Amino acid sequence: MHPAAFLFLHKNVFKSASMRRIVRFFFYGAVFCGLAFLCLSLLDRAGVLDRLAPGPADKVAVLEITGVITQSRPIIDKLISYRENDKVRAIVVRIDSPGGGVGPAQEIHEEILKTRDSKIIVASMGSVAASGGYYIACGAHKIVANPGTITGSIGVIIEFANIEELLGKIGLKSVVIKSGKYKDILSPTRELRDEERLLLQEVIDTVHSQFINAVAEGRKLSRDQVVAIADGRILSGEQALKLGLVDTLGNLQDAIKIAAEQAGISGKPTVLYPEKKKPSLLEFFIDSALSRLQTRIVQEFTGARYQMPQPE
Repeated sequence: MHPAAFLFLHKNVFKSASMRRIVRFFFYGAVFCGLAFLCLSLLDRAGVLDRLAPGPADKVAVLEITGVITQSRPIIDKLISYRENDKVRAIVVRIDSPGGGVGPAQEIHEEILKTRDSKIIVASMGSVAASGGYYIACGAHKIVANPGTITGSIGVIIEFANIEELLGKIGLKSVVIKSGKYKDILSPTRELRDEERLLLQEVIDTVHSQFINAVAEGRKLSRDQVVAIADGRILSGEQALKLGLVDTLGNLQDAIKIAAEQAGISGKPTVLYPEKKKPSLLEFFIDSALSRLQTRIVQEFTGARYQMPQPE
């Protein structure tokens, strides 16, 4: 704004009592609207609005578990909100994950078992639901998989790299001060000792046994049946069906239909899909840059080029 124009407004408009009241009105109105929007957003995230909304109890909620499972809190919070929502009769846990951490998978599995008493739980497998992804699925009342879903991988693994020889070649040496002889048991700068290998194997076997028990109990199979296939092998959805690891073949919509039928919902159910996270401006630019980089790499390695058609 030009200085002269600002001076004119300051002398003739902003000093007016009526104008000051109008400015204050709009200012406080904007603040109020902003706070109201924030409160509604928080209530919606907590599932309160769904519980207060009028309508029959005929809802099927979809809970997504995607990617590597590294934390359980967001999934458990959403699961609890659906469990406490009287209008949600069934929950479809949509799994598209290769697994992840043992602890988070066990925590989600345990919360699903708690929810089974009050809600119908149906697991729907996407492209992959293996290892920890299957650990979570076996807690559901029913499991639906695509024929080509990659599942199974009932097993536990610990792996680490040993760079001792590499450090020796470049003249670096690791110095460790520890409180106990096993404190650096997975150190990448030295070989694993036999006693340490036995100790780690005991841990792996214990967690593996927990996995086997969860599958046997969830799928109503004998422990021997599960042990026979709990060697880390992956299976297709069709193979898993024959082995009793899934109940039927189908997609997400089939799983929703089964969940509604199991919950006694007549007619077409109302489906609560998870809200899509809106990327921030920074995430947008990062995704855009990564996409261009990926395209460039593909072009370099394949020789592919895209050209605009030339006018005749």
